[in-house]
Amino acid sequence: MIWKKFTIETTVEAEDLVAEFLEELGFPGAEITDQVPLTEEEMKQMYVDVPLIPEGETETAEVSIYLDADKDEAAIEELKRAVTEELSRMEEYLPVGSKRITVTETSDDATWQENWKQYYRPFRLGEDIVIEPVWEEYAEKKPGDKVVKISSVMAFGTGTHETTKLCIEQLRKHLSEGQSVFDVGCGSGILAILSVLLGAGYVHGLDIDPQAVLSSRENAEANGLSGDRIAFSCGNLLAGNVIGAMNEEEKKQYAKSGAAVLSDEEQEAYEKASLGSGIAAVNPVQLVDLALGEADTVPARTYDIVVANILADVIIPLSAVIPNYLVPGGIFITSGITADRAEDVRVAMRKNGFTVLDTVQMGEWVSVVAGR
Repeated sequence: MIWKKFTIETTVEAEDLVAEFLEELGFPGAEITDQVPLTEEEMKQMYVDVPLIPEGETETAEVSIYLDADKDEAAIEELKRAVTEELSRMEEYLPVGSKRITVTETSDDATWQENWKQYYRPFRLGEDIVIEPVWEEYAEKKPGDKVVKISSVMAFGTGTHETTKLCIEQLRKHLSEGQSVFDVGCGSGILAILSVLLGAGYVHGLDIDPQAVLSSRENAEANGLSGDRIAFSCGNLLAGNVIGAMNEEEKKQYAKSGAAVLSDEEQEAYEKASLGSGIAAVNPVQLVDLALGEADTVPARTYDIVVANILADVIIPLSAVIPNYLVPGGIFITSGITADRAEDVRVAMRKNGFTVLDTVQMGEWVSVVAGR
């Protein structure tokens, strides 16, 4: 998609005030770029999965917003005028930098795809896994290493984040040679590809973002994996949002439907978790085949393992749906769960017939593993 990027060159000291002013003008979510290093605590709290190379601290900052490509010049000039006046007013009590404003036309996807490459380097993940971009070989590979090649990362997932590492550890523990894996929320396909390298006979990756599916397919191709071993499709397992259509009293009655099998404490946690997410899935997955441009349904099959590295608010309603995609005795591996939501996830798992097998924490993130 083509955008007009409206960028204000200012200072680190003024960047937040400039962003707030843009929000007051009706442009929320400004992008701030500076070279101030993040603290270790800030890094732990961030849900990012791209290794960043520090470039040295400076006082200069850029605050950007993205405008529709058809935004007319008169409106842009008016925006420039308003921003310039505000910067001049701010300058009376703090440094605001050059105040230079630029407007450039950019393809958001293409810009990201090129820019991330300069920051991404090959690295070792555990004892025998190497994540390697196709443009740079890892110099310290050892015999027996499992090498995941990356050519595109247009979606979350490069293997560096703690949530991904947790999933990899659980796949190592539970995946047996020849088993099938369903990767729900596949992102860039890292876990799906690694599942094949760990011995899976067949892997299906699913994501609601078409760009993620394209990225996953490119990465699978870079690893020489064919469609009989790995496939990716676009769809939403949470299509058919019945809870979202209920009033509050109906939601409460729905949440209480399993009270007989849960303690009062568990029931309270489940109600909080399920109502907080506001969604529950009862319909089959709705798929779009990117090659054909047609609606389709997921292949009618079950899997030995389902893995979901998403967030607690998605995993909770997914726990009602995933049993339809698991063989008897199958394993549901989840991650992307903050420590304070782990119990909500465990309660939802039990509510939907799972037995919680394992809970592992790494930093601020938790993986919950359950079986049927």
